[in-house]
Amino acid sequence: MCTILGSEWPDVTGHFGTIHTGHSDRTNRMTTLPVQLDRAAPVPLGVQLSGQIRELVLAGTLVRGARLPSSRALAADLGVSRSVPEQAYEQLLAEGWVEARPGSGTFVAPTGEHPSPGVRRPRHPKPVTPDLLRLDAGTPWIDPRHAAGWRRAWREVSTARPPRGYDDPRGIPELRVALADRLGRTRGLACDPDEIVVTNGATDGLRHVLAALPAGSVAVEDPGYRAAVETILGSGRSVRDLPATTPVTDLAGLVAAYVTPAHQHPLGRVMPAVDRLTLLESARRAGAVVVEDDYDSEFRYDVAPVPALATLDRGRVAYLGTASKSVAPSLRLGWLVPPADLLGAINARRVVTHEGASWPTQRAFLALLRDGYVDKVVRSARRVYAERAPRVADALAPYAELAGPLAGMYSTWLLPQADAERARASARQAGFEVNLLADYCRTASLTGLVVGFGGATDEQLDRALAALVNGLRG
Repeated sequence: MCTILGSEWPDVTGHFGTIHTGHSDRTNRMTTLPVQLDRAAPVPLGVQLSGQIRELVLAGTLVRGARLPSSRALAADLGVSRSVPEQAYEQLLAEGWVEARPGSGTFVAPTGEHPSPGVRRPRHPKPVTPDLLRLDAGTPWIDPRHAAGWRRAWREVSTARPPRGYDDPRGIPELRVALADRLGRTRGLACDPDEIVVTNGATDGLRHVLAALPAGSVAVEDPGYRAAVETILGSGRSVRDLPATTPVTDLAGLVAAYVTPAHQHPLGRVMPAVDRLTLLESARRAGAVVVEDDYDSEFRYDVAPVPALATLDRGRVAYLGTASKSVAPSLRLGWLVPPADLLGAINARRVVTHEGASWPTQRAFLALLRDGYVDKVVRSARRVYAERAPRVADALAPYAELAGPLAGMYSTWLLPQADAERARASARQAGFEVNLLADYCRTASLTGLVVGFGGATDEQLDRALAALVNGLRG
């Protein structure tokens, strides 16, 4: 039954939506779509609708391959604007829960079989020349118009009295309350403040998870985040490669798998909904923990941010968040929401090792959250990235293939290694450092460029793009 509460039209309640669940016109049967929207709720109607359809898929009410009602039909049944189901379908399409078939309609995404992962062999890129401006995947755009809020937060820290001894190893209680609120509001991750551990960044959180796990190897996406690989190797564990473009179907013999599902680093791919479920099922069979690094989920500018993987299985996923992409990498602050059975061991170890995050940094970040600074810089950066990403695409699309959807503060481009090296050399001559995709690969053979656009001005970005294009033209 499709229902909308608080409607101006009292006769809307009780209308039925239809959905085809068979695989042919002869075998299709009609069933109701049980969604209920509330106009009085603070959550937009489109977000309510996409969330409820997502839950229907997870519960098995909507089976793989099931056909959804058209946006026009669903809007009529609900008594809402057609833009409401259109927005919901666009969001679910971006997350991979549904697929659009031209001329046929919108369907719940099917499953598929894919090959197994390979073996790790890391690459170590040469150090960056100091005088080059780095156009990397990790430097954010911070609008200088918000500088007053930054200064105000640190003035507040300067007048606060620090704790006499070591502070709560989990993090300042008030900060954990603020983070719990933010995670629930922006990532759909409902957690208690006592379930949150404040860390010195994402890799620090990863180290805490690894220290609480038994001996064993850890899987990492390939290509993937190089700092995570080095962190795992530094813990004395071996790394198994997970091809980043195929579903994870087997984690046997592993204690954990490190993934970036909302915006795969560095390809920019969103892990489809079916692949998320396959990954979690593989982890359950293997008794492994999935470590989700949610490093830049705020910066989707085509649809709403993709929900955190941890919302699907809190008992299996260790969630890592960071302030490095929203505020500054040099802040070295992050947060960890581990599975309940690891939380006690992580906190007990931190009591002994005193590995808590810096108290002044925590206090400053609390003020930045409380006074709205973080929300402001995220909104400003999202607007800047939304304008810059198409400019990068317009410049590079004639010469290379985009590896993933336009999102975040960088985009990755597939092209032959020789072309990529020639483009990088041209950029270096112009004063810019651009990363090669091959440097993120271990057993994968992908080649191309990873072009960041957060750490430059508009004028600098234009000069860098001109240099890259000049190199690609050869």
